[in-house]
Amino acid sequence: MSDSAPLTTDHPGQVASATPPAPGRSRRLSDRWLAVAFTSPALLLLLAMSVFPLLWALYLSFTDYSATRGGPAQFLWFENYTAILTSPQVHQRALTTLIYVVGAVALQTVLGFAIAYLISRRTHGRGLLTTLFLVPMMLSPVVVGLFWRFMLDAQFGVINSMLGSLGLGQVEWLTRQRTALLSLVLVDTWQWTPFIMLIALAGLTAVPKYLYEAASIDRASEWFQFRTITLPLVWPLLLIAVLFRAIEAFRLFDLVYILTSGGPGVSTETLSFHVYKVAFLGFNTGTASAYGILMVIVVIVLTQLYLRYLNKLKED
Repeated sequence: MSDSAPLTTDHPGQVASATPPAPGRSRRLSDRWLAVAFTSPALLLLLAMSVFPLLWALYLSFTDYSATRGGPAQFLWFENYTAILTSPQVHQRALTTLIYVVGAVALQTVLGFAIAYLISRRTHGRGLLTTLFLVPMMLSPVVVGLFWRFMLDAQFGVINSMLGSLGLGQVEWLTRQRTALLSLVLVDTWQWTPFIMLIALAGLTAVPKYLYEAASIDRASEWFQFRTITLPLVWPLLLIAVLFRAIEAFRLFDLVYILTSGGPGVSTETLSFHVYKVAFLGFNTGTASAYGILMVIVVIVLTQLYLRYLNKLKED
């Protein structure tokens, strides 16, 4: 038998024969279809858990649907929205929510940035201090609410016991209108100040050291370095933390439910807690859905305006 002649080509760089397709792989099963097959379950779950409830709530907001009433819902168009926007009770709840958000976020920002600035100037024990300050943020809001509810108790609370030992009078923290909202602000500040501190500490750590060295060579004061170097470089990152905290504070529910249940009276009834009462105590599902849609619109509009300010600040 003669040996088979080897395959030759006219050009040395030319491939002699095409590589055969891999056995066992369908031509129809391309990389694109594989990506679709693997991502489809996650997308379907996202649609089922997020998009569909939002669209269903939008539909219910135009009806008089009630979870406890039988029969079909009647389409009301914009009557729910008109009743909400013209209600004096809603205006009072919105004012309470605004006071709470501004007070809590402002106090958390000042304290968080101050603590982060002091920690950033330490060379030893920085990690231990940061971990200790982060403990309140790791706790559940329900646990925090119960913890502070016992501490702020008018008769048996630790806070009033300390005030009594100092010769000061006892304070009804959770049962007076003047102090109930203040107590909510203080408890929320205790829990979420570490969040602002953590982001501010990351920004302070990222500031280049050569800027401070150049300022020290020019004999710039500490206040001048803080005002011209530290604050301008950390300010954009701090504003992002403020945005996150403002959104969370705007939809506060758990602390109100545990500490005051909206009382005394309605002095601590925020919008989120009011929506809970309308939906699950009054069973006005259509009206509660309109509340939720309006709150989403307010958050989206304010967030877009805030982000535009951040982009303008970044360009400047």
